[in-house]
Amino acid sequence: MESPSEAVRWAREQAPIFFSPKLNYWVVTRYQTIKDIFRDNHTFSPSIALESYAPPSAEVTAILKSYGYALNRTMVNEDEPVHMARRRVLMAPFTPEHLENDIPMVRRLVTEAVDAFIDAGQVDLFKALCWDVPFTVALHFLGIDNDEDRERMHEFCVAHTKTQFGRPTEEERIEVAHQVGKFWQLSGQILDKMRRTPDGPGWMRYSIRQQKDHPEAVTDSYLQSMMPAIIVAAHESTSFATANAIRLLLEHRDAWDDLCEDPALISPAVEECLRHNGPIGCWRRRATRDVEIEGVQVPAESKILMVVHSANHDERHFGDPDFFDIRRDNTIEHLSFGFGAHQCLGKNIGRMEMQVILGELTRRLPHLRLMPQKYEYLLNAAFRGPQNLWVQWDPAQNPERRDPSIVTRYQEIRLGGPLASAVVRKLKVDSADPVAPGIVRIRLSSPKNETLPHWTPGSHIDVECGDTGLSRQYSLCSDLDHPDQWEIAVLHDPQSRGGSRWIHRYARPGAILRIRGPRNHFRMEKKGGGRLLLIAGGIGITPIMAMAQAAQAKGLDYALHYSCHTRTQAAFLAELQRRHGDRLHLHVSDEGTRCDLAQLLARPDPATRIYACGPQRLLDVLEHTVEQVGWTADALHVEHFANGNPKLDPAHEKAFEIELPGAGLVLQVPADKTVLEVLHANNVDVQSDCEEGLCGTCEVGVLAGEIDHRDSVLNPRERKVGDRMMACCSRARSGRLTLDL
Repeated sequence: MESPSEAVRWAREQAPIFFSPKLNYWVVTRYQTIKDIFRDNHTFSPSIALESYAPPSAEVTAILKSYGYALNRTMVNEDEPVHMARRRVLMAPFTPEHLENDIPMVRRLVTEAVDAFIDAGQVDLFKALCWDVPFTVALHFLGIDNDEDRERMHEFCVAHTKTQFGRPTEEERIEVAHQVGKFWQLSGQILDKMRRTPDGPGWMRYSIRQQKDHPEAVTDSYLQSMMPAIIVAAHESTSFATANAIRLLLEHRDAWDDLCEDPALISPAVEECLRHNGPIGCWRRRATRDVEIEGVQVPAESKILMVVHSANHDERHFGDPDFFDIRRDNTIEHLSFGFGAHQCLGKNIGRMEMQVILGELTRRLPHLRLMPQKYEYLLNAAFRGPQNLWVQWDPAQNPERRDPSIVTRYQEIRLGGPLASAVVRKLKVDSADPVAPGIVRIRLSSPKNETLPHWTPGSHIDVECGDTGLSRQYSLCSDLDHPDQWEIAVLHDPQSRGGSRWIHRYARPGAILRIRGPRNHFRMEKKGGGRLLLIAGGIGITPIMAMAQAAQAKGLDYALHYSCHTRTQAAFLAELQRRHGDRLHLHVSDEGTRCDLAQLLARPDPATRIYACGPQRLLDVLEHTVEQVGWTADALHVEHFANGNPKLDPAHEKAFEIELPGAGLVLQVPADKTVLEVLHANNVDVQSDCEEGLCGTCEVGVLAGEIDHRDSVLNPRERKVGDRMMACCSRARSGRLTLDL
């Protein structure tokens, strides 16, 4: 319960799927495999998701029957096509548009809860805040306003979790059966009351209204089954997620202090907490046919246990996965909400509650600290989180005693995954040294001496240039032997839109820059053997020099061709000559030694990979030469400085459809909207940043359809393959695109 990912680390590394006789389950531990299982609801049925680990005894069955217990399939454990038919009918209240109305209510609840203990000096946050607020929000969302049933419902939730996901003794099973039966009866009574006031608030009444138009999808038994399922799911998961997050942030004090200083980081911090220490341990599926998983033959009807917590710590997907980094670039890809058609409907309610709670605590109790304690867990295989969270603080230091307005100084709430633009890292300029006329090398480090994330050759960072919202991408060119420092080189370009001018004026030693990333969409392939041909023009040397150093360190066969107008303009020349010797080929225009690409590429070699960065005219000639000479489509990899492709022009665009088979959705993309905007409006998480088709953050997979590529991230080969696109700018040439979402 403390760390499922650590408990199965051996399996993640050595036996990614294994059979557990004790559980009678096949256990799966790696990210991509678990995501693929979530994706395929036909091969991997969710029908056992709520099944008890041991079948109920005759006595337990009789007890449940005496209460009229008849739990039906719910959204969590029903198969297609029934599942998506119901989901479409009932999902509207879960969208960001509707949830916006619930933010004031959640803020009021959190403020009242904190008011009750703000001057106490210590409190068990789980009991005083993390349990009560999500439970109240769940009841409010459903439309249940009967306070006298609250404590009974909480007892029922605990009993339900024990019987569905735990391994209680027979005596406990009998006791739990009575609790579950009473829960079932109470749900029916509440539902009967709601039917008498169907126009009232809440998701249950919304479902009752939908039943009139869709009686085949929304049945009476379905409604009664969904009420306890939603209460448990919304309450337990959010309560534990919030407790896990607070504990994790307080154990990583620098991260907590960063949130206190910059509330915009709360949304991305929530995602990293869900990844690193999420509330879901495992989830379950049933194989409907014989299937191969990770090279192992799994028979039909086998039960599969997916250790989601392990997937979120898989180094194959998350770099340095045990490192807690609230600015991680791909943390939104965690599987704590599941994936595909069965992804948690209430994910944005939970995110919203966690943001409000963390905002209230970091604003009003920034001096909060954990007390020494042993954490107790409700033992089960689904929900995980401590049932105690003792904290302490000095009430005399409460900021609101000096400034009462702090109580209502709320941060903005992000309904959905965080925007990449919010994932900002403040770094100090250690030095800013000229390396050529008009080019300055800027060395960055953490002002708090925090460890910076590892990066790989080809990575770039985004630098916010002042308060105008302008940001620019610059390749990292640091010495790979010193990962604690980041370096970029910036050319002062008079024709630019102001980014380089701002950096040359402002980035002086001691200045603080707002940085996002690193991200890598110009990655060196890991396959061994063959030769590397590295081609750089002007300031394009920055990502290429890191690649050359990596090639040298790995003992690869490589050649570095560096073109510039004059020798004095060749940034890092002495350093490159010293490191690479005769593998460096300098081409200087005013000395008559231009790089002859036609001659350099005259003999196509399937084992050679070409990486290039530089002015657009150089890349255009290079791409044309590679195609004309007959190199293979995957030989060339390029990095662009800017996106010159056409922007969205509603007057000349055509509407089209996007199909999301994993989510069971078909959505309309009108002429005046981007794919990214439509996805966000429909609760589909895709991160974004520049929204200019340049940074590659919003890349999505494409399964079918002809893409109108308008980005500068993908190379001609990748565009020709047609299996991915940038959702912020690219569109469909055909009437429909099928996305891998």
